[in-house]
Amino acid sequence: MNDAGKIMQRTDVLAKISDEPGKITRTFASPAMRRANALVGKWMRAAGMKTRVDAIGNLIGHYAGANPDAKILLLGSHLDTVRNAGKFDGPLGVLLAIACVEQLRRRKLRLPFAIEVIGFSDEEGVRYQTAYLGSKVLAGSFNPKDLQRRDASDISMADAIKLFGGDPAKIKSARLNPKNLLGYVEAHIEQGPVLESKNLAVGIVTAIAGQTRARVRFTGRAGHAGTTPMSLRKDALCAAAKFILSAESLARKTPGAVATVGELSVQPGASNVIPGEVGLTLDVRHGSDAVRKSVHVGLKRIAAQIARRRKLRLAVEVVHEVAAVNCSPELSQLLGQSVARRQLKIVRLPSGAGHDAAIMGKIAPAAMLFIRCKNGVSHDPAESVKTQDVKVAFDVMNDFLQSLALKYESLGGKKFAKPPANLVKPIL
Repeated sequence: MNDAGKIMQRTDVLAKISDEPGKITRTFASPAMRRANALVGKWMRAAGMKTRVDAIGNLIGHYAGANPDAKILLLGSHLDTVRNAGKFDGPLGVLLAIACVEQLRRRKLRLPFAIEVIGFSDEEGVRYQTAYLGSKVLAGSFNPKDLQRRDASDISMADAIKLFGGDPAKIKSARLNPKNLLGYVEAHIEQGPVLESKNLAVGIVTAIAGQTRARVRFTGRAGHAGTTPMSLRKDALCAAAKFILSAESLARKTPGAVATVGELSVQPGASNVIPGEVGLTLDVRHGSDAVRKSVHVGLKRIAAQIARRRKLRLAVEVVHEVAAVNCSPELSQLLGQSVARRQLKIVRLPSGAGHDAAIMGKIAPAAMLFIRCKNGVSHDPAESVKTQDVKVAFDVMNDFLQSLALKYESLGGKKFAKPPANLVKPIL
């Protein structure tokens, strides 16, 4: 079996580890995540890495460089999933990185820098409604107040971490030292249709859009559906409906912006009762932080107007916010050169989806390689990737590592410069 076939086989095996029978669901600090870490850790050790699990559950495999004092190149992605997920979003990047290290070991090669492969414990933010817990800890941007968050079963994050085997008290010390890092490179399925439309296996990411996630709650008054006149109602669901359509309208009018209401809770939730309270989630994204913030503020203003006109109470809470991040020109150029040796055309495109690279890019130069996925489908069991495309990505990453080794030596072990902020390049 070739390396790409082995990666695909391991993806299938990992997909069987789930918190929900018949589905792929691995949430932060869950029993399934513990089993996933154990299995992937076994594969890391077989590839010649020493493994550790940090205070928040990140799985890290270390492959030493030729010089013990050399800087570290980080590779990887996340091992958690959304509910009822596909099997490639996140894990493919981790398993691809392990295969690259495995090839180095087979060839008995040590690069002038060390490699650490990371399986982040949380990127999706499903359990506690705040994403990137794993990468935020390593980047030193984790908010200790998040330890007080509670999940749907009323388990605090701090208790969940302890049950998992982590240690909330050691989270701060788990931060990586930026001075030791050469960069971070993440391979990931595109989660969009561009590569497929251009009949290309892989592409280079230029930037990752910023995100704002908020909880919005309209509170009116429940009442009997048959006896309360329309003129006297304080229907929270009608207010929420108007707000949802307003979010869609404003995003459509703002080039490059996307706004999504993905969750809705209606109370008391009976067919013959006027909804008295409605909670919803709002997700706003854009490549420009200024535009993203403007859209969010505009929608908050619209929500207030709706509540005021309908005499309802309104609560808006931002639960997650991350700035747009540009990818490293130097690392991306090397990736591009490797891509050019494998396919006729290089496509460069921004990522509307969030990735751990958006967080790691704050402490080290970051780059991303996108891999084509069928119909651009993601966050769904229908996620599909061709073995041949995985082979292309594997060859690109191995070529990139060799090119980076030569570049690193020519720079005398110096770090690459960080890219400027908030500059999203178009698709080429």
